[in-house]
Amino acid sequence: MVRNVAGVMAELEPEDFYLLSGVEQGMRFSEWVNREKLPKNSGLTAEEVDYRIDRCMTRDLVERKTIQYEGYKLTVEGYDALALRTFAQRDTIQGFGAPLGVGKESDVFEVQSFKPLALKFHREGYTNFREVRRERDYTSDNHHVSWLYTARKAAEREFEALETLFPKVSVPRPVDHNRHAIIMSKLDGVELGKARLDSEQVVGVLDLVLDEMASAYEAGFVHADMSEYNVAVSEKGITIFDWPQAVPTDHENARELLARDVKNIVNYFRRKYPAEMPDDVDFEALSEAIARNEFETLAAVGS
Repeated sequence: MVRNVAGVMAELEPEDFYLLSGVEQGMRFSEWVNREKLPKNSGLTAEEVDYRIDRCMTRDLVERKTIQYEGYKLTVEGYDALALRTFAQRDTIQGFGAPLGVGKESDVFEVQSFKPLALKFHREGYTNFREVRRERDYTSDNHHVSWLYTARKAAEREFEALETLFPKVSVPRPVDHNRHAIIMSKLDGVELGKARLDSEQVVGVLDLVLDEMASAYEAGFVHADMSEYNVAVSEKGITIFDWPQAVPTDHENARELLARDVKNIVNYFRRKYPAEMPDDVDFEALSEAIARNEFETLAAVGS
């Protein structure tokens, strides 16, 4: 698990962030940034760079490796610190709270603004870089791709989708974005996979999910990673979250991905609630109805 960097933010000085930004700039071109390039990148003197490196390494914000040269790169915590400082400078957040969720590809925390919000740090590429680089189309044309780039592009993709979909689709409200981090509204309810629906709710909740998928398609996006783990259920309805893999509907594989999403979510309901679900579902007709924005209910599509 990545360490929560919020605790060291008050200890950092502006020049520490100049150093971190200088390392970040250098990582656009190489995984390890030559020590000799840091004065130019950061705008600090060589002596000041030495001092700031020691401070940042003590706080685990950068790490060093001796190869053909003395190289430095940001840690995940160092990248988090840069994003947090930007949000604070924009007055987007005033306080940092408890974890809301920790996963393979993101860490989510509560933050304080005019109301409690959620801060999501994308971690794509940090622990599973080869897999993410192979699967995500926004890394395919880049020869030097660091986990910083991969995580930033994932956050950009998700924020773009949220801005397009909200409020037409029940998704978290996007608030701000910087680097690999997104500020958005907190989710209501619990994950669908952790909920236990009453028998009379099952098909109705599935209809809500499919209807939101149809609204998203009409708005221009396919989620492309639908499962019981990215739908939240509450008394107010459902919310679909986690959109970094979303693809536009004019993508060459959009209809294929939509069909996969439909099959994934319907099959989840069939596994967990077999008595409440129809024995057969015409997935092709269902996907077609969603894509044409003609979906009303699962029963109306037929089986």
